[in-house]
Amino acid sequence: MTEINQHQDVKDKIREAVESGFDIHDKVKTITLKALTVSELDIENIKNVAESVSQGINEGISTQSNDAKVIFTHAASALDDALAVAAEASKLAIEEASSKVSEYSHHELNRATQDLHDLEGLFLDTLEKALNSNQVIADIVGDFVSHARHSGTAVGQQTLTALEALKKLPHWGKETVVSSTVAATITLAQIGSGILMGITESLQSSGSKI
Repeated sequence: MTEINQHQDVKDKIREAVESGFDIHDKVKTITLKALTVSELDIENIKNVAESVSQGINEGISTQSNDAKVIFTHAASALDDALAVAAEASKLAIEEASSKVSEYSHHELNRATQDLHDLEGLFLDTLEKALNSNQVIADIVGDFVSHARHSGTAVGQQTLTALEALKKLPHWGKETVVSSTVAATITLAQIGSGILMGITESLQSSGSKI
């Protein structure tokens, strides 16, 4: 599936989930997590999926009336929770890579950590950018984002926890060099994708509502 087709597919599924009015949080979170595992877990993939989900939410919410605010909150919170799971997977990938200091450069680890740090901002900015011309929806989204910036988000909390944990790594802050071809073939993003897929499958097999 091409990137354009994947974007459309995710957007359509999210729109349908929002329009259904039932189990919106679980549906949106499940769709988002599955979409994130299609490609490597890097900031570009996360951004693309978040944009597709945000656009789908806005298209779906535009058909709602009285319950628009509640429905949007459920959907946006689901995206937030899915990104928090992605943040945890990214942290675990960095920890794994950090234990193999001969295979990953200091720059790679720092870049991955910065991407992790930026996730909350990406989440909120993406919600705002997906806005359409509907003033009612714009007000709902604006209120949600304003409240989230003030009170915090699930992905923001998970990111803070992850960054604190990463500071305690034994190799953290030491210059390392790439001395193996492994770094060229197994990227941090690939490790993160595998971990995220494992977390998602575990949640599904355990019967947990993800």
